[in-house]
This record gives sequence, C-alpha cells and structure tokens, in this order.
Amino acid sequence: KEAAMLPVLYLAQEEFGYLSPEAIEYVARLMGQSPAQVTGVVSFYTMLNMKPIGRYHIQVCRTLPCALRGAEKLTSFLEKVLGIEVGQTTENGRFTLSEVECLASCGTAPMMQINDDYYESLTEEKTAEILGSLK
Repeated sequence: KEAAMLPVLYLAQEEFGYLSPEAIEYVARLMGQSPAQVTGVVSFYTMLNMKPIGRYHIQVCRTLPCALRGAEKLTSFLEKVLGIEVGQTTENGRFTLSEVECLASCGTAPMMQINDDYYESLTEEKTAEILGSLK
C-alpha cells in the first residue's frame, strides 16, 4: 500500500485540484491508512498541494547550485512582476509562486518548473518572456 501512495495521491490531486482534508481522508480510507499517515506524505512532497494553487504553479529551485547561480534574484524578480510573495497566489488565480528543493537540473541553474514544464538557464529577460507567453 505504501508503494502505491504517491501515484494515488497524484491522481487525487489531478481529480480534485489539490489535496484538501476531505481528499486526504478519502485517500486514507482507500489505502487503508490513517489520515495522519497520508498527511505526512502530502506535507513532505512539494509536488503535492494542500491548498488551491493557481492555473500556473511556478516552482523555483532553491538548492545550492541554483542559489549560487541566482535563484534568489529570480524569485525576487517573480515576486515583483507577479505582485505576490512565495507561497501566495495572484488575485486572479493565474499564478502561484513556490520555492522547492532540487528539481534535478543543477547543470542548467537557475531553473523553475511551471506545472509540468522545466525552464532552465534563466535570466530576468527569459523569465519575463515565459510569463508573457502564459498570460
């Protein structure tokens, strides 16, 4: 059952949009686990969301390789352009900004993931172009 937990949670998130307490309870019953066990898994993985997120979920890698190549500057730029801080969603519900641990693209830092797509070797100009294509 433990091996199936992540795929089941991912499917639940796809179905419900995020993993609300009700969705967590549903998965717990389905998997024969306690809600506390499921919540522990959900809260550990940054790909699982316990609150609604925007249409575009921007996740900036903040681990050392990205940090050394400007991830903090990239995050500040995104906060300024979007008018939100890390952990927030724009008022129109289009963008949610998060910082996450390694996204496994250290050689092309700094990088971000938007929904399921990776964007690498980012500059402010390249990031602005990417955002412009999403609006």
